[in-house]
Amino acid sequence: MFDKTVYLDNAASTRLDERVLEAMKPYFFDTYAVATSEFGYSMGIESKEGLERSRKVIASALGGDANEIVFTSGSTESSNMAIKGVLSALKGKKDDHLIVSRLEDFDVLNTAKMLEKQGYKVDFIDVDSEGVLDLEMLKAAITPQTALVSIQYANQEIGTVQDIKAIADICKEKEVLLHTDATHSFTRLPLDVSQIPVDLVTVSAHTIHGPRGVGALYIREGTPINKWMDGGFQEFDLRAGIENIPGAVGFATAVELVTPEENEQLKAMRDRIIERVQSEISHVTLNGSATSRLPQNANLTFHYVEGESITLHLDMMGFAVSTGSACFSRSLEASHVILGIGGDHERAHGSLRFSFGRFNTMEDADAIIDALKEVVENLRAISPLSADD
Repeated sequence: MFDKTVYLDNAASTRLDERVLEAMKPYFFDTYAVATSEFGYSMGIESKEGLERSRKVIASALGGDANEIVFTSGSTESSNMAIKGVLSALKGKKDDHLIVSRLEDFDVLNTAKMLEKQGYKVDFIDVDSEGVLDLEMLKAAITPQTALVSIQYANQEIGTVQDIKAIADICKEKEVLLHTDATHSFTRLPLDVSQIPVDLVTVSAHTIHGPRGVGALYIREGTPINKWMDGGFQEFDLRAGIENIPGAVGFATAVELVTPEENEQLKAMRDRIIERVQSEISHVTLNGSATSRLPQNANLTFHYVEGESITLHLDMMGFAVSTGSACFSRSLEASHVILGIGGDHERAHGSLRFSFGRFNTMEDADAIIDALKEVVENLRAISPLSADD
């Protein structure tokens, strides 16, 4: 047992990097004014400069321009702004038709379901057994009346990475706008909007050791989009409310701190988990693509035992992971992602997600594997389920 929690739920949120906090502090205690124009007072101008420097960093990481970045409160707001803003702007010009994948995170999926109840036509595109989008189904679903396609770059649960360039090329050919939720892939996988014709991109700070409560939406210049929340004229008159300048500065700093070497280390820990678990524990299924997945994600189903039981036992041993079991869901529903790739409820209930971050080590990966072997063996010994059932 560790004398500290080994946190392996970095897909949910990450620990703030101390260097990010240090960059943010001046904007809490010294340069704390609202952002003002060059004709305002000095502290306000300094605040504005900090905000705009941060905007340039986020834009550069995506290959875009600073005037294409709108800061938000996080990925949920960014995706809501993208979908609702575009549909509002195109209302009366195209039929109210939206296309999303079945595996989207809740910020997109539940927005689509809500719009469907309001009378919008929504198509939910299927994926294969590894979570890869059916491109032919996407092509067939797009019509001249389609207002927007929203497909995630990489899945939040099973880590499968979509061929975002192929998806973007299809949308461009069909002359339809494309939004992608890149919350879990931003800085972990390349996405250059100067090379890939994505129109809107959702990103967030909380998954890369930045502060919670701040994200951004990339909006390609010329993309039709309406303001969806009324108030002031901040963020190019697209997002009302006083800017979270400390958050924006922290987000930019977090982006600058990510390195290729770090991503390789995450990948190595991911591969260690997958390889050792599959070779040392029986009746295990890898969820998601074996070859095209996020560097920080491993998702495995341990058959004949409940995921919540494994999670609780691991917690008592000092390890934090998440499960796709309904018992750990506020909606009391099994993972829509596991079900969406053709898995049954047993596969969803036995699934665990291991997501790595900057402060994890290979020792952490090896330690949780050893703990898993013990926990799974003990739980299977008392389980009413078995491989013979």
